[in-house]
Amino acid sequence: CAGEENWVDSRTIYVGHKEPPLGAEAYIPQRYPDNRIVSSKYTFWNFIPKNLFEQFRRIANFYFLIIFLVQLIIDTPTSPVTSGLPLFFVITVTAIKQGYEDWLRHKADNAMNQCPVHFIQHGKLVRKQSRKLRVGDIVMVKEDETFPCDLIFLSSNRGDGTCHVTTASLDGESSHKTHYAVQDTKGFHTEEDIDALHATIECEQPQPDLYKFVGRINVYNDLSDPVVRPLGSENLLLRGATLKNTERIFGVAIYTGMETKMALNYQSKSQKRSAVEKSMNVFLIVYLCILISKALVNTILKYVWQSEPFRDEPWYNQKTEAERQRNLFLRAFTDFLAFMVLFNYIIPVSMYVTVEMQKFLGSYFITWDEDMFDEDTGEGPLVNTSDLNEELGQVEYIFTDKTGTLTENNMAFKECCVEGHVYVPHAICNGQVLPDSTGIDMIDSSPGVSSREREELFFRALCLCHTVQVKDEDHVDGPRKSPDSGKSCVYISSSPDEVALVEGVQRLGFTYLRLKDSYMEILNRDGDIERFELLEVLSFDSVRRRMSVIVRSTTGEIYLFCKGADSSIFPRVIEGKVDQIRSRVERNAVEGLRTLCVAYKRLVPEEYEGVCGLLQAAKVALQDREKKLAEAYEQIEKDLILLGATAVEDRLQEKAADTIEALQKAGIKVWVLTGDKMETAAATCYACRLFRRGTQLLELTTKRIEEQSLHDVLFELSKTVLRCSGSLTRDHFSGLSTDMHDYGLIIDGAALSLIMKPREDGSSANYRELFLDICRNCSAVLCCRMAPLQKAQIVKLIKFSKEHPITLAIGDGANDVSMILEAHVGIGVIGKEGRQAARNSDYAIPKFKHLKKMLLVHGHFYYIRISELVQYFFYKNVCFIFPQFLYQFFCGFSQQTLYDTAYLTLYNISFTSLPILLYSLMEQHVGVDMLKRDPSLYRDIAKNALLRWRVFIYWTFLGLFDALVFFFGAYFMFENTTVTSNGQMFGNWTFGTLVFTVMVFTVTLKLALDTHYWTWINHFVIWGSLLFYVIFSLLWGGIIWPFLSYQRMYYVFLHMLSCGPAWLGIILLITVSLLPDVLKKVLCRQLWPTATERTQNMQRPDGSPELAPPASLQSPGALCPRPAAALHSATSRKVPRVLWRSEEYTVLLPARASPVTVAVPESWRDTPT
Repeated sequence: CAGEENWVDSRTIYVGHKEPPLGAEAYIPQRYPDNRIVSSKYTFWNFIPKNLFEQFRRIANFYFLIIFLVQLIIDTPTSPVTSGLPLFFVITVTAIKQGYEDWLRHKADNAMNQCPVHFIQHGKLVRKQSRKLRVGDIVMVKEDETFPCDLIFLSSNRGDGTCHVTTASLDGESSHKTHYAVQDTKGFHTEEDIDALHATIECEQPQPDLYKFVGRINVYNDLSDPVVRPLGSENLLLRGATLKNTERIFGVAIYTGMETKMALNYQSKSQKRSAVEKSMNVFLIVYLCILISKALVNTILKYVWQSEPFRDEPWYNQKTEAERQRNLFLRAFTDFLAFMVLFNYIIPVSMYVTVEMQKFLGSYFITWDEDMFDEDTGEGPLVNTSDLNEELGQVEYIFTDKTGTLTENNMAFKECCVEGHVYVPHAICNGQVLPDSTGIDMIDSSPGVSSREREELFFRALCLCHTVQVKDEDHVDGPRKSPDSGKSCVYISSSPDEVALVEGVQRLGFTYLRLKDSYMEILNRDGDIERFELLEVLSFDSVRRRMSVIVRSTTGEIYLFCKGADSSIFPRVIEGKVDQIRSRVERNAVEGLRTLCVAYKRLVPEEYEGVCGLLQAAKVALQDREKKLAEAYEQIEKDLILLGATAVEDRLQEKAADTIEALQKAGIKVWVLTGDKMETAAATCYACRLFRRGTQLLELTTKRIEEQSLHDVLFELSKTVLRCSGSLTRDHFSGLSTDMHDYGLIIDGAALSLIMKPREDGSSANYRELFLDICRNCSAVLCCRMAPLQKAQIVKLIKFSKEHPITLAIGDGANDVSMILEAHVGIGVIGKEGRQAARNSDYAIPKFKHLKKMLLVHGHFYYIRISELVQYFFYKNVCFIFPQFLYQFFCGFSQQTLYDTAYLTLYNISFTSLPILLYSLMEQHVGVDMLKRDPSLYRDIAKNALLRWRVFIYWTFLGLFDALVFFFGAYFMFENTTVTSNGQMFGNWTFGTLVFTVMVFTVTLKLALDTHYWTWINHFVIWGSLLFYVIFSLLWGGIIWPFLSYQRMYYVFLHMLSCGPAWLGIILLITVSLLPDVLKKVLCRQLWPTATERTQNMQRPDGSPELAPPASLQSPGALCPRPAAALHSATSRKVPRVLWRSEEYTVLLPARASPVTVAVPESWRDTPT
């Protein structure tokens, strides 16, 4: 094939390492990797340098390393231990965590690489370790074994050369897939036969797409020319897949080790960063600027203060000659660095490790949530990344797929329309079709004789045009039992639609039996078995939106049967009752049914030969095979005769409508992105209450753009929605108001392409902005006929719009992966279309309804917890370091430390770290039930509300105020009373210890004041950490430690506590420090309460709400803020009244009274209350 194509990215594999015959082609042995899988990141030798390099790429870690090195190099006021130990602690904890995770990966790799594999060598079976496998080796795999590498399927013990495979570990699909052996080698059943095989394989270089493979095999027989056969994904057995229902197979290794498709899919996704993390980094830069300013101010003031000679060089501290000769700028720079070291604790190094632990441990709350476990599937939620937990509380836009996400993807055959006549199948009773029935219920008039032929042809087309497998139950040889004998076939397919159609047509009298030796067998309604030879399958793809089969009947007639979406079938039809069928299809679509059209054409033998040649040429191409196949399919699938259409129902998922309604009340905009027809998708949107009865639908579709220009349509729509835009804002829209205009937009894929396409003058941005303006003012948007890439485009468009909203994409199929990866948060539904979406997502849930709790409860909690954690860390470090800054004014800017080295080191590690970690894991400022019942509480935390500049500045000033109180309170209190009862004086270490004690108690009690949800763990940690501080201080100052070079803290703490005024001072200063925050909380709660605070006021001290409507009342409606009237029972007790827009409402009575159901008069309904 030299000269036919230029091979750059292909490889040649010599089967069994045999050279090709002389003169056939040049033998060029190539080097390939062995079959070892390496999923680990580190080795024993590179762990320390590689891990340290990765950790010091973090700004905070690198900053502390620089500070530590400065402390080692120059004479600084604090010991290098004070910054070295916290840094060492953070680095060690992270390294241990990452090292342990990597050790587990090493362990798994070794188990995989050492498992035994059967090779064929010199006609015999040899057993050796998997890692010793090489490209070109011939391998034997037995039933229920996993394929050790990517293999080309040569033969199996089955006569037809097929095998069944499950790919659950690759894409989660548990259905059995059929793979086919190479035509010329499927008869080789023994080791000797396989060893005698002489062949070479040419194929593409490894790439990660699991469903794509292009290659060809040259089989050398005695003839001079080799037989060339195409190889596709149906001939490829992937590493990680498992052999099922097949005794054994032989295959040749083509990709090994890290070149297998499974290993290439190990690559991690692009790192997503949450809004909280971005805020954290900005705050860190602000504090870095504060730190530099402090150091700069102190350096300048030091030299101003020392300008007086007696201050620079007092009589008791004379300088050496070398010190006098030192350069002034060098001295100033050294002093600046020393001040930087002194104040560096304002940057909280331990915050990063605490945040990491909070996210990692907090993510278990989702996986442990029993409410999110699905009994039917036995699946629970999965967390693939814990970095985005708090982002779940910030979502503003949700982009959801329709099929399998909003709907069950559980198809039921409803009807079919043939030649304008409608057929509805009878129900099967206990697996049997009713005996007196022909299997057909005629709605319209009976068809004529010619129509009868078309009708049977239509049913045969549905029986033959699919990729359904019949499950082997008892391996019955010969014809399978028909449904009439009391047993129905079990069908398996990767598409639920196909199974529904085959089962539906079975209820209409035609049963698909099996595919055996390339013959498809069907049982007709007369009980006769018909055999059709399957010649070609033109596979379905999402671009063509159709599939075809070419079959030959026993009479020798060749048919092409084609089924697909109406938009892809109608343009290719030249005959048939198009208008009647189209009207039926449209009617079914409006009812929310999924429709498919079926067409056929007869092929004469000459025409079939041409088709074969066309397909063969495309199939053996190694470059652009998809493109050539698509062109071939386009030429073959034309001039069709329309037979009819089918309608399949996909039911809405349980509680999908309630979930969407709750999300809209939470202020989240929901968009549906689907590949379905507009009418079908719109019907689903009405069913799930995305569109309401009063919603005014705006269309931006190809049909409308054909009538008017895109420019005119966009301007007309924007005029319509912007007229009322003043009333429709995020804060006012809740989906309940009746007096405002509620708009819904419908756009299709073709219209979106026009909007996204750059105009000739290069100003496509204008259309995009206009489109975004329209979308912003619509309560819901439906995008239909969307290609997978277009779904990602829509998400990207909103994500990078000027408001930069937080987006969430949710889907269940491979076609949703691109939008899941594009959105800020990607959620996969563990559905029936495999697990590709779940594997590529950040989180996975069993059902769409679980999204409600995930966002409104878990997301809400995660966000308030981590935002408090971040603000609190900065606050407690301002409290910690600002007294140190003030102290410099009283010690001649000599860089003297206020606190002891042990206190400097342990403040962030031990004394104040555990209470905030526990708070950030346990806090519930509002009860779970209340968050579920009142979705509008989600709005209180929207737009990163708790980490805005206003809140950040408040926490910083609170820290500054507390620091001033600690320092000057202690200073003025003991200015004139520095003598204790026994006549001893307080020294500077006692003063520092007093400030430190007040500070530790104040910051811990501040957290206790902020805690709404108390458990024994909170009590234990908060009071336990205060107790630990006291015990540590008593031990640290009560013993002479032999390893210390100084004993300055000896007896200091006990000395301080022996003084009565110190006790009074501590209590007084703690009270004064906490007072402003308590006053602010009380005043704000009384005068300007948020929705959350109003809810907290409604709740009883035990956490239960004062008025808790039962689940039956959780439906859309306007809740009265106060009782509109009082109803009296027999004993004249007043009862609260809750009015809902429904037929009835329930009145809650006090204890010992049963609920009363009262009919609501017609005139009351839908009136604002």
